[in-house]
Amino acid sequence: MQYHAEFGRLCAALEGAGAFLVVEDAKGRVNVMTIGWAQAGYIWGQPVMTVLVRPSRYTHSLLKTAAGFTVCVPAPGKLAKELAFCGSRSGRDYDKVRACGLKLAEGAEKGLKYVEGCELVYQCRLTGTSELDVRTLPAAEKGRYYPDGDPHTLYFGRIVKAESNR
Repeated sequence: MQYHAEFGRLCAALEGAGAFLVVEDAKGRVNVMTIGWAQAGYIWGQPVMTVLVRPSRYTHSLLKTAAGFTVCVPAPGKLAKELAFCGSRSGRDYDKVRACGLKLAEGAEKGLKYVEGCELVYQCRLTGTSELDVRTLPAAEKGRYYPDGDPHTLYFGRIVKAESNR
């Protein structure tokens, strides 16, 4: 799998309208949220995607029992309304898949679903978590991103499949 060739497209999406983070918990509940922060790299001798989710988010509760997650990047300019909706509504209150008319497909492994029609899809098996310690951040970032607390949890996922549908 060639991950680095797609890194620029992932970064462009995250800097722009975002990407979809899809999570299915052990009870089969699925949520799609929009993310603007993620990292892709090589850790522990394997390709890894790291996503950040605040404890206040519905997705955070699903990740507690999830096998993994997917990060789905639409083609530039595509699915902008859906990204905006999924980034401004909670899965506690909405079935965002139905509300947006998204179609989910089964991933390469059990417990992984992804948004069909996206240009780039990372399917990740959850391998670890870490709570962000805001005490270690520079004051400017702490003030800008965490003025009221609610620091992110970092979720590490081994990339089991990466697809480019370009």
